[in-house]
Amino acid sequence: MDVIDVSGLSKSFGKVKALDSVSFSVKRGELFGLIGPDGAGKTTLFRLLTTLLNPDTGTASIDGLDVIKDYLKIRSRVGYTPGRFSLYPDLTVEENLIFFASLFGVKVEDSYDLIAPIYKQIEPFRTRQAGKLSGGMKQKLALSCALIHHPSMLFLDEPTTGIDAVSRGELWDMLQKLKEKGITILVSTPYMDEASLCDRIALCNEGRILGIDSPQGIVEKFNLKLYAIRADNMFTLLEAARQVEGVVECYPFGQTHHLIADEKFDIHRFTEQLEALSNLTIKPTKPAIEDVFIKLMKQ
Repeated sequence: MDVIDVSGLSKSFGKVKALDSVSFSVKRGELFGLIGPDGAGKTTLFRLLTTLLNPDTGTASIDGLDVIKDYLKIRSRVGYTPGRFSLYPDLTVEENLIFFASLFGVKVEDSYDLIAPIYKQIEPFRTRQAGKLSGGMKQKLALSCALIHHPSMLFLDEPTTGIDAVSRGELWDMLQKLKEKGITILVSTPYMDEASLCDRIALCNEGRILGIDSPQGIVEKFNLKLYAIRADNMFTLLEAARQVEGVVECYPFGQTHHLIADEKFDIHRFTEQLEALSNLTIKPTKPAIEDVFIKLMKQ
């Protein structure tokens, strides 16, 4: 059953079209990821779905409730953590939690069973001001406050941006456990490597959705030849490779460059044209979600 349903949603700010006819749905209990760079429209979409903005055109519903007509009912059912830390920095950890519980008319102890796995990690610092917490601890506090009223849906806008690798891993572990409790989670991230942690993902760019599927399903749609190339002078290699016939795109990818080729590409001609580059290597490689994203952008 679809718990989030979006159809033809558009939103502009002056001449800037932040969202352009976006449509998708999210099933109950699903961990759904919006994957894309800054400016892809992820934050605008979150603000529309959490009733903080109204769309210009299109419709959206949460649990069968319209985001415009039923905004008060929706707000009682969802938890939302925006991309920027939005809690009160001069209040302590404990005071922030109590304050947000009071907004929803609940007590902290009533929801402690749900937030305990997260809150226990920051509870030793409950008397510390929120503004003096580390990035990872701030996100755990924000997540605790978003869950304090037992929401059925959780909206997390780039929750791992700006925090260390260990905290990123811990946060995703927490999301998996929340999903096991039946909470539907919509999360956005610019990090392609986090896409594989979702049940399904939507690749987003410039206000549009380029593709929706499971992480594995997205990768399987890559139907071009892909090579990993290396040489001593990687910058010269990048520029030269882009000039060879049959090269659709070439871009840095970790310790190598990834080269997308079409039917005109010939590996022998490639090595002959670039033979002046020392220690040149080229070999087929398997695509990742980032490769699919770049291919879809080119299309």
